[in-house]
Amino acid sequence: MTRTEAPPRRAVWRTRRFSVLVSPRLVAVTAVLLALLLVLGVFAMTVGSLDISMGDVLSALFGGEDGRNTHVVQNLRLPRVLTAIFAGAALGVSGAVFQSVSRNALGSPDIIGFTTGAATGAITQIVIFQGTPLEIALSAVAGGILTAAAVYLLSRKGGVTGGYRLVLVGIGVGAVLGALNGLMLVLGELDNAIAANLWLSGSLDARNWGHALPVMIGVVLIVPFIGALGRRASLMEMGDDLSQQLGVRVERTRLLLMLAAVVLAGLATGAAGPIAFIALAAPQLVIRLSRSRSMPVFSAGAMGAAMLLVADLIGQLLPVTATLPIGRITGIIGGFYLIWLLTRSKQV
Repeated sequence: MTRTEAPPRRAVWRTRRFSVLVSPRLVAVTAVLLALLLVLGVFAMTVGSLDISMGDVLSALFGGEDGRNTHVVQNLRLPRVLTAIFAGAALGVSGAVFQSVSRNALGSPDIIGFTTGAATGAITQIVIFQGTPLEIALSAVAGGILTAAAVYLLSRKGGVTGGYRLVLVGIGVGAVLGALNGLMLVLGELDNAIAANLWLSGSLDARNWGHALPVMIGVVLIVPFIGALGRRASLMEMGDDLSQQLGVRVERTRLLLMLAAVVLAGLATGAAGPIAFIALAAPQLVIRLSRSRSMPVFSAGAMGAAMLLVADLIGQLLPVTATLPIGRITGIIGGFYLIWLLTRSKQV
């Protein structure tokens, strides 16, 4: 390094029982992202074959007099927008956790195979059992958890996991599961295989409350739990030995964080299909904008939500006749971002 950057300013908020270290810059970035989400969410509900103004959208959200607009907004467009917001938030938080646990910018659930494992569970439900959206979401979570367990056990060495070993084992397990997913598509009935293949592209089309509610509930319940462990995760990034000396139960905390992050990634995959790039990029973008040194839980969620909603809007507004799957859009962008990240990484 040719120069030393000044550490970001922080403030301490205290009550009688506890104190919280707050980064004003991180709070400002998060507030801007939340405001952007609100505007984008309302605007996204104006996009579609039926032209509805932003004023009419707001009126329909609160039970306006126009029954047609109210039905379209509340039953068709609002579930799609909420699915995008909460699935993106789940992926952003999940990516922040895995990058912190692995201490590696490449440690996101789509890179290390957990999203592929969630897709295996969902495809099994679609191809074999023709399940409902809730059953698909639960199967995706189960597939992600089983994959995480396999990666965790295979990457343990001396009772410890993490770092590049976790990433490389995850990539190998993901490759095996990707081949298994392709095999199920070939062997399944044609209609079910077509439905699963469309789902694998990642899409927010025809999302309803059955898709939106599981991931919404998961984010509301799990993200605060991860936030409560954020301080321990930040200490763990300094190394296992030092964090143990500071009173952190390293392996237990790592396991809890991984389990929570896998459930979030599974719920997001079950709701919208495999979505690349969001979990990889959202935490890194927040860190660069806020100059934060801690795991950016809530801000990464806000960034992931905004990114997925913008990607969905791009897919809807591009002047093409075909419907562009959102997973393919994020995958193309994410591929270039991954190449850029690898060329800048000092660890590769």
